[in-house]
Amino acid sequence: MTEQLCAVVTGGSAGIGAAITQQLLEDGHKVISLARRAADFTHDNLISYEVDLADRAQTAAVAAEIAAKYDVTLLVNNAGVIRPDLIEDVKLEDLDYLTQLHLGAMITLIQAFLPAMKAKKFGRIVNMSSRAIVGLATRTNYAGTKAAIISMSRTWALELGQHGITVNVIAPGPIVTDMFTEVIPEDSDKARALANSIPVKRLGQSDDIARATAFFLDKKNSFVTGQTLFVCGGTSLGSISL
Repeated sequence: MTEQLCAVVTGGSAGIGAAITQQLLEDGHKVISLARRAADFTHDNLISYEVDLADRAQTAAVAAEIAAKYDVTLLVNNAGVIRPDLIEDVKLEDLDYLTQLHLGAMITLIQAFLPAMKAKKFGRIVNMSSRAIVGLATRTNYAGTKAAIISMSRTWALELGQHGITVNVIAPGPIVTDMFTEVIPEDSDKARALANSIPVKRLGQSDDIARATAFFLDKKNSFVTGQTLFVCGGTSLGSISL
């Protein structure tokens, strides 16, 4: 029987985050979802906090509350938004927002849960980047902050490995979620053309990311850290256009 661990998943109520949450619940873990809205599914081992992770004070308060109640040893920093614009229209306030959501919240949560991980000499941290880091029009702020996630994660992998804590990154390609279909309807000519441009000839699904996340979170996988895994159908090998 799998040992029950306590996991925190940001953005755990929808899209990729919901798939990761459900995967961890299936694996027998307690899961705490941090998102702007509660999940539309329930489970005896699911706890939901409604929080705006772009709000620094809210994030710090929730992180402290969870750390006081639970020994969190699995952390998935998944929450994110795009805020697309061509460079002529990029807004610095969007950069500020994404910096807090993608980077600041991640730092706050890791700092809150590190004492428990260090005490147990075990921890697994997975941070969500994006295939957009290798280049995608309209993604200045998004790709910039998502690229920073990789650099920061490599730094933390070096710092935390001695404590039995691994830090890895997943960079998804085009994944069919609500955020994706807001831009490209799933059953559209544009979606079909995009799928046809991908080497594996299909769009990704949230479960593709959930399975990769589960690999990095597995207690047995202690010899993999500081790595970035592109789960992108091969789109990181060349250019795509959304």
